[in-house]
Amino acid sequence: MATISGRSFRNTASDRIRGQQFRGSTFTFRFYAGFFTVAVTIFFALSFFLASSSSPDLNFGFGYSSDGSKSASSRRSMLALKSDPLKPRLDQIRKQAEDHRGLALAYASYARKLKLENSKLVRVFAELSRNYTDLISKPLYRAMLDLDANEIDESVLRRFEKEVKERIKLTRQVIAEAKESFDNQLKIHKLKDTIFALNEQLTKSKKQGAFSSLIAAKSIPKSLHCLALRLMEERIAHPEKYSDEGNPPKPEIEDPNLYHYAIFSDNVIAASVVVNSAVKNTKEPWKHVFHVVTDKMNLGAMQVMFKIKDYSGAHIEVKAVEDYKFLNSSYVPVLKQLESANLQKFYFENKLENATKDTTNMKFRNPKYLSILNHIRFYLPELYPKLHKILFLDDDIVVQRDLTGLWEIDMDGKVNGAVETCFGSFHRYAQYMNFSHPLIKAKFSPKACAWAYGMNFFDLDAWRREKCTEEYHYWQNLNENRTLWKLGTLPPGLITYYSTTKPLDKSWHVLGLGYNPSISMDEINNAAVIHFNGNMKPWLDIAITQFRPLWTKYVDYENEYVQTCNFGL
Repeated sequence: MATISGRSFRNTASDRIRGQQFRGSTFTFRFYAGFFTVAVTIFFALSFFLASSSSPDLNFGFGYSSDGSKSASSRRSMLALKSDPLKPRLDQIRKQAEDHRGLALAYASYARKLKLENSKLVRVFAELSRNYTDLISKPLYRAMLDLDANEIDESVLRRFEKEVKERIKLTRQVIAEAKESFDNQLKIHKLKDTIFALNEQLTKSKKQGAFSSLIAAKSIPKSLHCLALRLMEERIAHPEKYSDEGNPPKPEIEDPNLYHYAIFSDNVIAASVVVNSAVKNTKEPWKHVFHVVTDKMNLGAMQVMFKIKDYSGAHIEVKAVEDYKFLNSSYVPVLKQLESANLQKFYFENKLENATKDTTNMKFRNPKYLSILNHIRFYLPELYPKLHKILFLDDDIVVQRDLTGLWEIDMDGKVNGAVETCFGSFHRYAQYMNFSHPLIKAKFSPKACAWAYGMNFFDLDAWRREKCTEEYHYWQNLNENRTLWKLGTLPPGLITYYSTTKPLDKSWHVLGLGYNPSISMDEINNAAVIHFNGNMKPWLDIAITQFRPLWTKYVDYENEYVQTCNFGL
């Protein structure tokens, strides 16, 4: 203490304070350390005394009698109970068993409320619950539950634990398998996943189906290819019989007092059905003139087809589109556009992912939409300068009634007589043109009713007066980049004859026999012309079965070349 006091006098006031604090903390630590040591000593002494006094022999409770054998009750020392307490373990096993018994009962009750068709689940859960009850009710296990901690036989406990775990495992397995029937959230998620997967599969199937349908629709059947080759072979073998070169045209071909039809096609059998059906359903066939225009490749076959039959005296002119010299790229916008690199890339680039990007894209990538055979319908006044009226017919139509009544209709100064196809919001101008373009939006109404190409009666004098061909050229040039409408002839036709179309009675022209099997037979039978527009053409294997006989009845099966090629078999 003297040393400490001497130091305190030499230190500053702050040092004295720190010294006092240090001495205080040192004294506190020593005091608690001593107290803790004494407490631990007393605890072990008492523990040893209690363990010794509780044992009936002098072996300090280690479970052996004075002769060294194990005690019958298998009692364990306090140290053993501390390291592996059997009573809490038993309570835990029992609680798990009770919990899973209650879970099984709850699922059984819920299954009853749901009135599940599979009542087997209810019985399974009820049986699981009874198994737990039966297990706990066994005399051996029931007696064990009433024993004190130091009286429990560990081997019995282990057997009890094993049986409980087996039942718990079975219960969880059954619950996992049956969870779909009870967990609504799981059902919802699974249904969503299923719907998503099915939608993906449906989209893929639709795309593949559309692509396959387009391939089938644009393919040439073997019999049709055979027919064209056989007819061409005959044309080459006997050129003098079928050529009209050097001969002046028959006067009937340009006679405006007769009934004139325009048919533009590269399909020999289809063109013959149109002519044959029209002739068979008219009273005076000799007053009817059919102007058939094809391409150079099919010209010979067409000439033979229409020369070897009389067609009841009807007059038939067959020409190639190449014979009309004014139809060149300097005059026809479509031919000029076909020469552009961008359009050729759009149509002919060899990339399947672009060709099949979507069904609309696939449809409009078909080069037929730029074929001059499709677009010469906009040049009728120039093709037939001496005519006043003409009826345009597609090659996929069948005539069922005399059409001469069309020439008696008062056109009211209109250019185009056509059947309107709109109903409700369908087949309006908005479906065919891009009304986000300012020019389209300014000139046309999106709600205007569309009409059908396929059977169109044209007043050629009104056409010349309204300058419809010039109107067509104007809009076709503007649409070089396909920003006003997709490709085809209907959108430019809707534009060209926007205010010059006279609606005809719907009985003149019924459409949809190439894609819609639900058209009523009454409507078909009352129609003057039926139109197989769509992919399922009547000369293809994919044709709609119930409608095909309406077309095949006009096929000339007596024709030797048709017989040779097994057409229709």
